[in-house]
Amino acid sequence: MDNLALLADLIARARAAGADAADAVLVAGTALSVNLRLGNVEHLERAEGRDLGLRVFVGRRAAIVSSSAVDPAGFAQLAERAVDMARVVPEDPYAGLCEQAAPPEDVDLDLNDPAEPEAPALIARARTAEDAARAVRGVTNTEGAEAGFGRTEVILVTSAGFAGRTVRTGHSVSATALAGTGTGMQRDYDYSSAVHLEDLEDAAAIGRSAGERAIARLNPVRIKTARLPVVYDPRVAAGLLGHLSGAINGAAVARGTSFLKEKLGQRVFAPGVFVVDDPRRRRGLRSRPFDGEGVPTRERLLVDDGVLATWLLDSRSAKQLGMTTTGSASRGTGGPPSPSATNLYMRPGTMSPAALMADIKEGLYVTELIGMGVNGVTGDYSRGAAGFMIRDGRLAEPVAEITIAGTLQEMFAHLTPADDLRFRRGTDAPTIRVDGMTIAGG
Repeated sequence: MDNLALLADLIARARAAGADAADAVLVAGTALSVNLRLGNVEHLERAEGRDLGLRVFVGRRAAIVSSSAVDPAGFAQLAERAVDMARVVPEDPYAGLCEQAAPPEDVDLDLNDPAEPEAPALIARARTAEDAARAVRGVTNTEGAEAGFGRTEVILVTSAGFAGRTVRTGHSVSATALAGTGTGMQRDYDYSSAVHLEDLEDAAAIGRSAGERAIARLNPVRIKTARLPVVYDPRVAAGLLGHLSGAINGAAVARGTSFLKEKLGQRVFAPGVFVVDDPRRRRGLRSRPFDGEGVPTRERLLVDDGVLATWLLDSRSAKQLGMTTTGSASRGTGGPPSPSATNLYMRPGTMSPAALMADIKEGLYVTELIGMGVNGVTGDYSRGAAGFMIRDGRLAEPVAEITIAGTLQEMFAHLTPADDLRFRRGTDAPTIRVDGMTIAGG
């Protein structure tokens, strides 16, 4: 019995046990990863597994059960347990299958690389990355290099007739280098991930980048507290989009726990800022033709010329807010669907990073953020940081042990993107400048 037929059988068992409606999701995957340090393989792991989740509805009551044992012989008992649970939980006026689900569209997002590397190929990739990092003059040690491959199949079937399947592959390589000695030692890293091996960045380039980043951070200084422009390296600029994504999550808006809960249709960013969620990018790290409720996905402009254009909604949060789902439901096997972004990015601006910094007499260029000091309810922002001073428009001495603070409301309103956007991480942003932040140093 194939996986689609397995879930159809489970749904039938749930209906027979008394469920008014049901959906089921199966996640099956294989993964191979290697960790290498100082030329020696420290860890080699291969994992295979299948996880099953069943959600049932009895009236307006819902329950979820999950299992890692995908055995049809136990489906009747699993379904009965779920229905029994649903009968005793409180009613949820927003519970139910999504009415906007539709048959899967015939769209090829090219998410399945048929080539599966063996362990020796991954070991060679990790060794290439680490050797390149160690070859950088001044690198004194490494925390190793890693390489991996995975293939994941996700199947969703509902009692309303939806049946969809996606298969995704992933390749990765990373390296972490150490420079200096004793208490003056510094570390940094780089990595690359891609759906297809041919899109993965060169392992040697990743290793060199990690080594050069670590060398550049040697002998950092602490700075005096001041109010300065802050420029975010693309590696950390994407975090600002993560804060935005959390703030426009329909579940948070419905609960009233978002600092943007009253801002739909209003200006949140400066003119010229556009933020997009594109679940149908070919070979995108988070691409998918349908969401966790069977709703067809499509590209959405979340911020349009600085104006907040939409929330990220699944069917439940959409009902709570009197709106329609945006096809943003994400679903695992052990919990209900919830809204989330896919391939989230900020469109590039018109200036190069050098031009973006050219008029900064004194400022901070951030390459690393530490801690989670962001309040999604109030928008207050305070995080540890490291990076480089900007002096007369150019990068200067490295700095560390500092804190940058402000509010996301003010940061968004005074944000300017550069023109160097690259799609590398699933959530991507160009270099970003934010004026008027508080820098707390020694």
